[in-house]
Amino acid sequence: MEKLTHVEEETMQAVWRTGEGNIKAFMEHLDEPAPYTTIASVVKNLEKKGYLTSRLVGNAYLYKPAIEEDEYKQKFMGNVVKEYFDNSYKEMVNFFVEQKKLSAKELKEIISMIEKGNS
Repeated sequence: MEKLTHVEEETMQAVWRTGEGNIKAFMEHLDEPAPYTTIASVVKNLEKKGYLTSRLVGNAYLYKPAIEEDEYKQKFMGNVVKEYFDNSYKEMVNFFVEQKKLSAKELKEIISMIEKGNS
């Protein structure tokens, strides 16, 4: 599975929110607007990379995800932890705490989720 560019990831987010659809439907789910031709090009690249499948309906193509969002997250979040945090989730959490991106309340919620998951 090939890592996606920022624009490709944003487009895939729109695809996952839409499910099966055409380029105009995906554009409605983009956080930042982009020209139709740009999104059409990105969608074709995503199809070539194996992230999307397509089918012709009438004279328009409908696209749908070939992989689930969770599958992508699992693959590439693992790489982030490995490459940037020495394969330590503890170091990753510590980074967010030090950057003041994670509050004590949120940390307690995470601990609670972990404890519930281990029961």
